[in-house]
Amino acid sequence: MLFHSSAYFWLFAATFAIHWGLLRTQRQRNVLLLLASLVFYANWNPWLVLLVLGTAIYDYRMAFWIESATAPGRRRTLLAAAIAVPLGLLAFFKYTNFLAASAWPLARALGADPGPPSFDIVLPLGISFYTFETIAYVTDVYRGRIRAERNPLDYSLFLLFFPHLIAGPIIRPGRFFPQVRSARRLDWSRVEVGARMFLLGLFKKAVIADQLALVVDPVFAAPDAWGSGAVWAAALCYAVQIYCDFSGYSDMAIGSAHALGIKLPANFRMPYFSANPAEFWTRWHISLSTWLRDYLYIPLGGNRHGTGATYRNLFLTMLLGGLWHGAAWTFVAWGAWHGVLLAVHRAIPWPAWTGARALHPFKVAATFLLVCVGWVPFRAQSFGDAATLLEKMFLPTAGAVLDPAVVALVTAILALVLAAHLLASFADLPRLARRLPAPVLGGALAAGLLLVQLLTPDAGGTFIYFQF
Repeated sequence: MLFHSSAYFWLFAATFAIHWGLLRTQRQRNVLLLLASLVFYANWNPWLVLLVLGTAIYDYRMAFWIESATAPGRRRTLLAAAIAVPLGLLAFFKYTNFLAASAWPLARALGADPGPPSFDIVLPLGISFYTFETIAYVTDVYRGRIRAERNPLDYSLFLLFFPHLIAGPIIRPGRFFPQVRSARRLDWSRVEVGARMFLLGLFKKAVIADQLALVVDPVFAAPDAWGSGAVWAAALCYAVQIYCDFSGYSDMAIGSAHALGIKLPANFRMPYFSANPAEFWTRWHISLSTWLRDYLYIPLGGNRHGTGATYRNLFLTMLLGGLWHGAAWTFVAWGAWHGVLLAVHRAIPWPAWTGARALHPFKVAATFLLVCVGWVPFRAQSFGDAATLLEKMFLPTAGAVLDPAVVALVTAILALVLAAHLLASFADLPRLARRLPAPVLGGALAAGLLLVQLLTPDAGGTFIYFQF
């Protein structure tokens, strides 16, 4: 069920009306949200709801055993078992075919029949996200940061809450449980904030991202046919497309949750205005980057064991972060690229003059270029395609060009995105929106919704991060 579909509108409208209009107790409202979440997920595949519930029940019980255990060895064993099952399910559903194909050259050398096996496995939507959340939960119980949740309803809602279920933001149990335990009251100012965020996310996704896909998809589908200009345009468009697509989803998720009285964490802070690779990862997919820091980089040793170990830990963290995104070596290469960027940035003793304010725009442009280079293997269908695209980006090559009308449209979209970011950097837009009279704000939201309806391309589709 897509956020920009009529089915989601009716599900959310019914949930909102019943949640605030008919129910009075916190337990009743939590039951409603859990039922709405099950309907939301079952709309895609009813049987795989059982997988999510099974994962929830398993780690719900494991957390109790971890908390009650006193011997350090037993606690570590229980934690390993609690993590192994959800990770094992993730590996089976997401990486079975990838691992089989990767191991096939060795099997063929040993005399196996030609052709790697391919298994017909349906990837459950959101499995990467809720797997990370359940790992965070049992790990935080093990570390003593939170107590094991006593209420199975609240724990199930933690994993299944429908706004964030499919593609995040990844939420931390210590921030979510207090919100579903305490009484929620209808706050129209929060509903208004939620509506604004949802409409902004809808505009990012349906208008900007889906329009840019009309340029990106043909070029990445046949890189040999296009010239350098078209390839550069596609690379830049993809950088903006994936940002608007994913941050648009996050905005719609956060907005939906706000209207129901629950606050989800911010996931993006204008990442393409970052002045270096380290800053980029404090602004891009924040809930994932902080998860990788807290549950992978720091347990690996972080920066506590010398320079060489720090670089190794950075590289391994980003390598595994790339693999988390998809079952293909191109995603691993993307993660390795960012691991190298982070290590190099950390290793260079930057002189003081590089921090001059006048150089900031150039540092932002250089960081954006490096990020765009990384997006090429991320989006490419193979290493061969990625190599062709990168070669054409840095060695001028003749080939097919984009239609002038398409170039004009893309230029207008990219200029709009840049202008919006510059405006948001120098003006407090949420504060200005709060000061508008209610009829003016309502009219603006209605006009924005109408604009989305008029500008959304017919070919618009699912969110990019649904595949991860």
